[in-house]
Amino acid sequence: MAPSPKKATEQNPLHRRELNFVPSLGRQTSLTTLVIPEAKQSVAYEDFIYFTVFEGNVRNISEVSVEYLCSQPCIVNLEAVVSSEFRSSIPVYKKRWKNEKHLHTSRTHLVHVKFPSIMVYRDDYFIRHSISVSVVVLRAWITHGYSGGDMNVKWEENSLHTVAKNFTLLKTVPPFERPFKDHQVCLEWNMDYIWNLRANKIPQCPFENDLVTLLGFLYASSGENTGIVKKFPSFQNRELEATRRQRIDYPVFTVSLWLYLLHYCKASLCGILYFVDSNEMYGTPSVFLTEEGHLHIQMHLVIGEDLAVKTKFILPLKEWFRLDISFNGGQIVVITSIGQDLKGYHNQTISFREDFHYNDTAGYFIIGGSRYVAGIEGFFGPLKYYRLRALHPAQIFNPLLEKQLAEQIKLYYERCAEVQEIVSVYASTVQQGGRSQEACDLGNSYLDLKCRYGRPSTCRAFPWEKELRAQHPSLFQALLEMVLSTVPRNQNESVLGIGERIFEKAVERLSRVDGLHQISSVIPFLMDSSCCGYHKASYYLAVFYETGLNVPRDQLQGMLYSLVGGQGSERLSSMNLGYKHYQGIDNYPLDWELSYAYYSNIATKTPLDQHTLQGDQAYVETIRLKDDEILKVQTKEDGDVFMWLKHEATRGNAAAQQRLAQMLFWGQQGVAKNPEAAIEWYAKGALETEDPALIYDYAIVLFKGQGVKKNRRLALELMKKAASKGLHQAVNGLGWYYHKFKKNYAKAAKYWLKAEEMGNPDASYNLGVLYLDGIFPGAPGRNQTLAGEYFHKAAQGGHMEGTLWCSLYYVTGNLETFPRDPEKAVVWAKHVAEKNGYLGHVIRRGLNAYLEGSWHEALLYYVLAAETGIEVSQTNLAHICEERPDLATRYLGVNCVWRYYNFSVFQIDAPSFAYLKMGDLYYYGHQNQSQDLELSVQMYAQAALDGDSQGFFNLALLIEEGAIIPHHILDFLEIDPTVHSNNISILQELYERCWSHSSEESLSPCSLAWLYLHLRLIWGAALHSALTYFLGTFFLSVLIAWTVQYFQSVSANSSSLIPAGGASLDPTAPAASPAVTPAADASAQDQPTVTNNPEPRG
Repeated sequence: MAPSPKKATEQNPLHRRELNFVPSLGRQTSLTTLVIPEAKQSVAYEDFIYFTVFEGNVRNISEVSVEYLCSQPCIVNLEAVVSSEFRSSIPVYKKRWKNEKHLHTSRTHLVHVKFPSIMVYRDDYFIRHSISVSVVVLRAWITHGYSGGDMNVKWEENSLHTVAKNFTLLKTVPPFERPFKDHQVCLEWNMDYIWNLRANKIPQCPFENDLVTLLGFLYASSGENTGIVKKFPSFQNRELEATRRQRIDYPVFTVSLWLYLLHYCKASLCGILYFVDSNEMYGTPSVFLTEEGHLHIQMHLVIGEDLAVKTKFILPLKEWFRLDISFNGGQIVVITSIGQDLKGYHNQTISFREDFHYNDTAGYFIIGGSRYVAGIEGFFGPLKYYRLRALHPAQIFNPLLEKQLAEQIKLYYERCAEVQEIVSVYASTVQQGGRSQEACDLGNSYLDLKCRYGRPSTCRAFPWEKELRAQHPSLFQALLEMVLSTVPRNQNESVLGIGERIFEKAVERLSRVDGLHQISSVIPFLMDSSCCGYHKASYYLAVFYETGLNVPRDQLQGMLYSLVGGQGSERLSSMNLGYKHYQGIDNYPLDWELSYAYYSNIATKTPLDQHTLQGDQAYVETIRLKDDEILKVQTKEDGDVFMWLKHEATRGNAAAQQRLAQMLFWGQQGVAKNPEAAIEWYAKGALETEDPALIYDYAIVLFKGQGVKKNRRLALELMKKAASKGLHQAVNGLGWYYHKFKKNYAKAAKYWLKAEEMGNPDASYNLGVLYLDGIFPGAPGRNQTLAGEYFHKAAQGGHMEGTLWCSLYYVTGNLETFPRDPEKAVVWAKHVAEKNGYLGHVIRRGLNAYLEGSWHEALLYYVLAAETGIEVSQTNLAHICEERPDLATRYLGVNCVWRYYNFSVFQIDAPSFAYLKMGDLYYYGHQNQSQDLELSVQMYAQAALDGDSQGFFNLALLIEEGAIIPHHILDFLEIDPTVHSNNISILQELYERCWSHSSEESLSPCSLAWLYLHLRLIWGAALHSALTYFLGTFFLSVLIAWTVQYFQSVSANSSSLIPAGGASLDPTAPAASPAVTPAADASAQDQPTVTNNPEPRG
């Protein structure tokens, strides 16, 4: 179940009374005192007991002399009780004896009290963990036989009937002042030696305090259901951990965070900072923002209920302020301070009698939004959490870091407020003018005459002052151009719509032949568009400033517009922020949890974007500009490949019909996306052929009504027909039908289990949903563990929603089968986010421009794509910069080749040629980078490990030049240094591997190098004369050169006999369907699956 906050009860808070207030047990053990009953002077006991300890220290066997007197038959009891820092009143020795004969006579009894070895000896090989004892109490008492003195009575009951008692304290010995115990055992010499090496090392408590920095950099919160996940570990310091556990029912902590709010909550509650426990319920503390601007603070009580309170004051808007909340038992203090100088703004103290439950390690914290609640709209600043202290604001050190950036954010929204006001007035004025024109078009005779012969209409003056016009010249220019040409007078234009029009005008100028030269002139228009809320412009500005694309490079402005775009939920801006925090580059701090917050936002939207098929989207294809074969098959609607496919499809070729429909449905291979035309081919193929994939695709289209009228009956018939032909997507689709439309979970599970056995990842995901929702037939309740296993299996098959659930489990660590791993969570979320169709559109525009020879446009769009962190665009951009170094040098403010090849090699799926490029750059040195042979060797070794023969060849050449390959690199390549002990042996191994990995059928450089090495060895062994060796080597080199030239000439003559022709597509090649739902693999070319499965509920 999702955590559900309770209603605030601020109208009648319970105030804690200062008198007669008793804290519950274990809250503050440091405040407890030793209680020793006072001796009653008026009562004299005839019975007495005394004892003498011969040595005051705790020893293994301590002799104690007990002197006592009994007036009646009695039992004498002796007990030793110890206390440590974690436990108290632990009995470690007990003894009792009877005295029935010697009454009214003083008796002395000698007792040997034996204490545990861990209390009296130092650590050694056998005693591994001695304990530090704080108090040792030796106590004795006498009970009479008639008053409970019985040897079979429990110790606790016996002590209630004492007639005489006494106690003494024994002096404890610190662990490292104790002697070693003689165990009368001889260790083996090696074990004894190892132990003696560490025996005298005194362990130290780790330096640790209770301060945790949850956020050190600004976070742009878009007001959506994603946020930052943080988890507290237990303290390593035992004293701090003991204090934390003692305060589980008496919370003492302080939260201090900076906020910049753009709006109050649009729902009932928006997340600021809240704790989610292991049962997915809100815990203590949970702080939310209300729609009126108040703070809603919720606590979980010890009795299992929830309690909430709402502050009396509201938070400021569009102003940086610090919010400090401290808990001290049942007292909560809330203070807000405005600005850098922390001017006091509001202060409220709230007290409760209830006991709050607080365990900050039994769950995780969320900053912003989550699947339970949306986050605030605005920005988070530094956030510090004091886990064990309730502090006054003057004691809190939490300055607003990144002061310049925070100030720029404030100035940005102040300027944008003016821009939005201007645009709003303009829009309303144009709308009124449009209504007047509509009145003339109604056909009314009077109005018609008035429009013809009445006073001519005059332009209404906009209420803007000259100073305002001077401050925003580009905005007024854009608005005047719209009035003259593009603004429809009969349609109400919103501020966002006008921002979009301004952006489109700017992009038109950037798409010219000299588009990069226009950047400096279009920046003011992009700023105005950004202020209107159209944040594609914000991302363009961020990239221009971060890379210095024909503008002076400005990291501060780049960060500003990237954060603004991320706050506005611009997909590419969020990916840019996620990537920069994932790698910790461009002055962004490394923070995987913060990176996950951005990536998960876009990853969540990616399947939804593909479902809608709206906007500027294209399928993300991995097309490398170095791969000539892939570039040849890129086409358009009038291209040869497309026309040939269309011809074959018209003739009834099922494979051509399916491929053609895929290209049109997703916009692949350079074809413009046209779902309507794609559906026509799906229908034609399904109705005219018996191809199960086409039948299934058309069934999904009919189910969803995409481009055609919904027809559930026909869709079900087609789905059953495709399933009968053994198509696993169709079997899964039948399960989806019975789940969605019939609510027959038993039948749905039956089909999904069958499809899952056939290898369908959609079916695995759907089974996980059943377990997550607790509706799997025959399974009682929810089972998140089984759900996680099915989600993981679906994710391994490429299922996007399954991958998202796995990334969530990795970042929270709430499932034992998914140990917390924020880095892995980022990798999985990044993988899904990089399939987003809006990113695909930018990549496709860059590819089309490259194929058309439009270098300015290609460079622009590949820079925009590369800064999101997608590897294929980074290597393609570096390739363009190598092809056109003049463009890169003239327009980019960064070292293009170095920057983007360097970025690419840090990606998980980096190509081997990128490692080779970086190896060359390190080997030769590049601009500001000096030569670094060690890094060069690492890059070549990574390329070799990826199976690239050139990597082995380059490593061998380095050895030939005298370089030494480190042992860890050889281990990396699985070359045993003990077997290959010299350079000659290593060279032979490298050349052999190079030859085996070479794809060339004829003589390759690797084979020639291997042959040359062996000939040198033979020649060197046969000839010892230096001169003869030199001459022989010279003639041998000439012979090898002549042989290579001969083979090249033979190969050239052979290749001339092969007729030339372009690459063609095999119409009979199998291709999977682009199924919308719930297919697993929509294309043979890694086609994404767009599902409409029931979404998992929290």
